[in-house]
Amino acid sequence: MPRTPRATKRNVKVLHIYRTYFPDPPGGLQEAIRQISLATRDFGVESKIFTLSPNPEPRTIAFDEGDVVRSKSWAAPASCDLGGLDSLRQFRVLAQWADVLHFHFPWPFADVLRLLGEPHKPAVMTYHSDVVRQKYVGYVYGPLMRWMLRSMDAVVATSPAYARTSSVLTAVVAEKRLRVIPLGMADFASGECTTESDVNLISRLSLGERPYFLSLGVLRYYKGLHTLIEAAPRIGANIVIAGSGPEMERLKKQAAETGASNVIFAGQVSNEEKAALLRGCRGLVLPSHLRSEAFGMVLVEAAMFGKPLVCCEVGSGTSYVNEHGVTGFVVPPESPKALADAMTALLSNEALANRMGGAARHRYEMLFSASALGTAYRNLYSRILAHC
Repeated sequence: MPRTPRATKRNVKVLHIYRTYFPDPPGGLQEAIRQISLATRDFGVESKIFTLSPNPEPRTIAFDEGDVVRSKSWAAPASCDLGGLDSLRQFRVLAQWADVLHFHFPWPFADVLRLLGEPHKPAVMTYHSDVVRQKYVGYVYGPLMRWMLRSMDAVVATSPAYARTSSVLTAVVAEKRLRVIPLGMADFASGECTTESDVNLISRLSLGERPYFLSLGVLRYYKGLHTLIEAAPRIGANIVIAGSGPEMERLKKQAAETGASNVIFAGQVSNEEKAALLRGCRGLVLPSHLRSEAFGMVLVEAAMFGKPLVCCEVGSGTSYVNEHGVTGFVVPPESPKALADAMTALLSNEALANRMGGAARHRYEMLFSASALGTAYRNLYSRILAHC
């Protein structure tokens, strides 16, 4: 896709703040930050990313999306990385450089940085997910969280569903400060020709000619992969689970115990291997069963490749990306039968799969492309600065 020319307006300097970032182990939220930074770059926005790392050497890393500045993560209770005085000092320096602070929720330590660092600097927050599993943390964190949200000039929900169903957003954020901007990403889907990566991957995973469905992402508790494995024996295709994470061994044990011999664990894959898997799959399956799966960037990736989608209705952005009956199927969570029925429909009816895949590609271009993402955030930054 041709790059959009840079805007002629004065560059806006934006500091993104989140607890972890590349090159530490990847996840969907880190990729979301990267895509926002890359997309807004073409509209006159200069980005930097402030983060913590268990091993912050080198301190600064130059990426295409902007400099990543890292401080030491001293502990990570309940996945909440905590920094020390050095992180506060670094944050203050970077905040002085920035025109706009862009926080990514949830990360409670960022609220502390805001409170002690630059409480009055123009700021926006992308609200990626409610605090779901660590509810006891939420009770303690509640007062600070509410102060943080109210200190924002704008709070962004990533889908209309999340803006409507999040009890935190509806209770704390005034309607005039709440925006909806879907996540998105640059188009990296290549042609349909077979590449060396495709051939090597098919050989490594022993895929052969049998069709396969793809599940992609970090293997976390909320991904619903236990349901996918339970459904696997009912499906006449291979199921490739690509990614690594804390649930890997438990899932492998479940697959062995239930006789799900068509489940293939690919482990962590490179970007080239991911593209090869997306090119070759019959469809993408995201069986997440909790609202911790707030959007599902892998759905956008598969839509980019023109693949039909299967996900669960959890009241988040997944069923916004995947329009039921149009781009794929949205089924009840933790229902192996419903999941298997949806996948079998795509497997047995190639015309249906192709039609839904084409609709998914069209929806990507309209709503989730880099141009749509960059335009929306640049306009938001500009509106905030205009009122300061």
